[in-house]
Amino acid sequence: MNLELGNLSVNGSKHSTAQTGGLLLSTSVKWAPLSNLHVDVPRDLTKPTISTSDEPDTLYKRLSILVKAHDKAVLDSYEYFAVLAAKELGISINVHEPPRKIERFTLLKSVHIFKKHRVQYEMRTLYRCLELKHLTGCTANVYLEYIQRNLPEGVAMEVTKTQIQQLPEHIKEPMWETLTEEKEESKS
Repeated sequence: MNLELGNLSVNGSKHSTAQTGGLLLSTSVKWAPLSNLHVDVPRDLTKPTISTSDEPDTLYKRLSILVKAHDKAVLDSYEYFAVLAAKELGISINVHEPPRKIERFTLLKSVHIFKKHRVQYEMRTLYRCLELKHLTGCTANVYLEYIQRNLPEGVAMEVTKTQIQQLPEHIKEPMWETLTEEKEESKS
């Protein structure tokens, strides 16, 4: 017994017929429950290896990314993409817009004469500054690689990294303490 409901029958098959330009097209699709599907998965899968290193990861206090473009729509779209990617990685991000820079060139229309006939060209460069704070080196590298691979045409990027480093041993102890000790030794 086959009970038809529209194009879907109870036994799980879907049958549809369409006529296009004098040709009769007929398709029959068999629906199968997900548990009956066979997926070829190799049995010798090994768990991914996680490598650990004795070296501490570099820490960045700030990562400043300056993005330049001539088209405002492209720059807005790329800013949205970069902010969304940072939020997905759990990175705190601040965006500010420095003032645009306009370069004007005045040239003669003619090569040699007619100084009163000139043409003016201008290049408008728009900027966005993305400030990322308190990052590890691994997270910074992953984020930078991701946004650089998706950099659109006509957009330039400058990255400035401010790294946190431990104070050297010779600077950790204040100099004035050693000087007072030396003076006391010289007095006695």
